[in-house]
Amino acid sequence: MTSESSEDEAPSRLLKTAYDVQRMKLEKLMKNPTKPVVIPDFNKEKKSQYVPDFVRNVMGSSAGAGSGEFHVYRHLRRKEYARQKSMAEETEKERLDREFREKLERNQKEAEDRTAKKRAKRLRKKQKLKEKQKHKKFKKGEDDKADNVPTSSDDSESENENSDAGKKT
Repeated sequence: MTSESSEDEAPSRLLKTAYDVQRMKLEKLMKNPTKPVVIPDFNKEKKSQYVPDFVRNVMGSSAGAGSGEFHVYRHLRRKEYARQKSMAEETEKERLDREFREKLERNQKEAEDRTAKKRAKRLRKKQKLKEKQKHKKFKKGEDDKADNVPTSSDDSESENENSDAGKKT
């Protein structure tokens, strides 16, 4: 036997500790990294026996006068308390869930309002900047036109020169 055969046998040994189990699972996962890993959901809710919403005949403490019936009464009483407790827990859970959803909706609405307000402010600022640039271009364009186009007083002088030149010849 060579050293290679002993290496092949090492993975097939019996798993003795939790560390070995976890190591083997990780090795198995890492063999094919493209394969999706399924992680099961952890259910915190403990499963209890079926608890009816309505109990038809609830036995009173004096219903079974004999000592032999007292354990039946205690059992029914414990069952009734468990039923009431589970119903109370369920309503409390529903109330907390409803409050949480309302809080989430309220926070989301406030965030949307803040975002809309900031968006409007950005758009106003952008619009002002565009108008300012447009106004600047317009002013610059007027200044350029004023330099190229003679003013009305310049026009009258040039006409006078032309008319004087025509008279001399």
